Amino acid sequence: MKSTGVLAELPLAFIGAGAMGEAIIRGLLVKHLVEPGAITAADPHAERLEVIRRRFDVHATHDNLVAVRKAKVVILSVKPQVLPTVFNDLHGVIPASALIVSIVAGADISSIASGLAHKAIVRSMPNTPAQVGEGMTVWAATPAVREPQRRQAEAILNALGHQLYVEDETFLDMATAISGTGPAYVFLLMEALIDAAVHLGFSRSDARRLVLQTIRGSAIFAEQSTVHPAEMRNTVTSPGGTSAEALYQLEKGGFRTVISDAVLAAYKRSVALGNLGNRGGSRSTGKSSRSGRSE
Repeated sequence: MKSTGVLAELPLAFIGAGAMGEAIIRGLLVKHLVEPGAITAADPHAERLEVIRRRFDVHATHDNLVAVRKAKVVILSVKPQVLPTVFNDLHGVIPASALIVSIVAGADISSIASGLAHKAIVRSMPNTPAQVGEGMTVWAATPAVREPQRRQAEAILNALGHQLYVEDETFLDMATAISGTGPAYVFLLMEALIDAAVHLGFSRSDARRLVLQTIRGSAIFAEQSTVHPAEMRNTVTSPGGTSAEALYQLEKGGFRTVISDAVLAAYKRSVALGNLGNRGGSRSTGKSSRSGRSE
């Protein structure tokens, strides 16, 4: 099936071909938004490039300059500590008409704009479920991003699952604490429930099956419902029943307060990491390796 939509026949360059870069490539191709031949992935690891080339039949290179030379959209999908190398490689060489979409954690728009000498930038915060097409991505854009480019960004981020645009970049630090870090909270809850089930006597495999389906079903039920979560909770909480007793213990242990404190701590850490990255400078003065390690 030939690709259609705002990304059809648009040259895309991926700087970094790790897990998240691969997730975007897979989503774009599965949804027939681009053709494999329109994608070029750059990564320093030969074995990683071979995997990407074999799985998706896209172009692959070790050279960041080669990847972006004709690109209309450049996706930055590297680890934050690799950005100085990427900035060294690509400062001032990305075509002025191209859109940059960054999924680099903690890298704010101003540092990317300075490091690449570019104006049309989308900064986004995806989360781990994006790797299975069920992610939640929050994004913001600079004024230089034109309306057609906004639609392109939406299409790219929709390939990871769902997306939410915000006017103010500061909401990305908040999103980091909620949706970005959120899967870790859920995984910890899963782990605790599985351990509790094993303690009661279930085998670990049966416990895992019970817990995962309970969480999955509850999320789907909540998504399809129009009522507040508190009301849904009340429907399964009979006076003097098992849920009432369990919830009493959770509230007694400060469950809500601990969650709130965890989210606030994650938000403050996100802000601090962003500030640290800005103090670290936007460009490295060392020798360029023409590559970026993948995210």
